[in-house]
Amino acid sequence: MTDLFPLTRRILLTVTALAVMVLTAQCQTRNSAAGTQAANPPTKPAPATPLDAKKAALGGTTWNPDWDAIVENAIPPEMLSPQVPRDVARFCPRFYDMSETDKRAFWAYFFQALAGAEAGLNPTTRADHSEPEVSVPDSVTGMSGRTEGLLQLTYADAKRYGCDFDWQTDRKLKANDPNKTILQPKNNLECGVKILYKQVIEHQRPLLYRAGYWSTLQPGRPSYQVFAKQMTNPPLACGLWTKPPVKQAETAKKAREPVANTNSSH
Repeated sequence: MTDLFPLTRRILLTVTALAVMVLTAQCQTRNSAAGTQAANPPTKPAPATPLDAKKAALGGTTWNPDWDAIVENAIPPEMLSPQVPRDVARFCPRFYDMSETDKRAFWAYFFQALAGAEAGLNPTTRADHSEPEVSVPDSVTGMSGRTEGLLQLTYADAKRYGCDFDWQTDRKLKANDPNKTILQPKNNLECGVKILYKQVIEHQRPLLYRAGYWSTLQPGRPSYQVFAKQMTNPPLACGLWTKPPVKQAETAKKAREPVANTNSSH
């Protein structure tokens, strides 16, 4: 009988060890799945802004639907939370009650509207500004008043906000070369998210702020009216009513369909 106790103990220890290993593996699997889901959150296409719909009808440069996913994947959790300033309700009255997926779609629409007001949705747009508040020397390039890309950013933003712009590489390329790091939509849009995050989350400033980065988000500026006009067709979940009502799904679909040739000969 006495010889059985050590054997029983070894069996129990072995079973316990196996159980611990199984539980550990399951936890690691769940954590890995959760991490993957966090890194690749569910996304959905944003509707078309009025400018995007107009450009699609005329055959101009339109918003690429892939850019929605770039913005939505770049949105940090705080920009899906009650930390978002209350003036977001101006464009999305139900923001705080929406799902996180719908909130991401709203931000994708927001940056589409911002890109429309800033660059006409053209990712290679460059502008030289003479206004005193804008025409200051760029601490990286030394040039004054130059902004570039969908959101009209500068190389100094790489230092201020940690954006993925490489002036040493870009200076060797032609001015409007789409391969320039500052003109690549992914880099430009992700930088824009970082800039807005610092304003509304870190500094706890309103979305529409007179001292904000973009003049198009500063009420009272002429360019703000351009932006506000683009914000009239946000996702349906926002619950924004316009006059006349905007048929959002139809607008979004038509904005990305080729225009048929309706001319006929008689």
